[in-house]
Amino acid sequence: MAIDTRDGCPSTTAGLGAAEALFHSLSDNTRLAIVRRLADGEARVADLVTQLGLAQSTVSKHVACLRDCGLVDGRPEGRQVFYSLTRPELMDLLASAEVVLAATGHAVALCPNYGTARQHAGGAR
Repeated sequence: MAIDTRDGCPSTTAGLGAAEALFHSLSDNTRLAIVRRLADGEARVADLVTQLGLAQSTVSKHVACLRDCGLVDGRPEGRQVFYSLTRPELMDLLASAEVVLAATGHAVALCPNYGTARQHAGGAR
C-alpha cells in the first residue's frame, strides 16, 4: 500500500480501493480524534489544537488528510476556516465498528499485523 510519507495519508494515486483508503484514513489516532470532535460541530484548527493538546502543524496535517479524503470540509469565514464532517454517516460507521470490536473482544487488539500488542512490542506500522 502506498502511503504519502509527508502525512501518513493514503496516496490518491496509489490505486487503493475506496474502502481501504477510507479505513486507512481513520486508522490514525489523531485523525480519529478529530473526526470524533467534529461530530460535535464545527471547529477551527486552533480549537482542535487546544482541545487535543497537539501542535498546530500536526493538527493541520491531519485535517488536510481528512479533507483530501473527502471526510472533512472547510468553511472560510474571514481569515478563519471552520471544519466540519462532510458525511454525518461516518459516525454510524464508527458506531458499527464499536459493535464489531465488542463482539470480537480482544482479537483485534491481539492481531499480529495491526493490533495494539504489536505496537507496544515495538512493531512498526
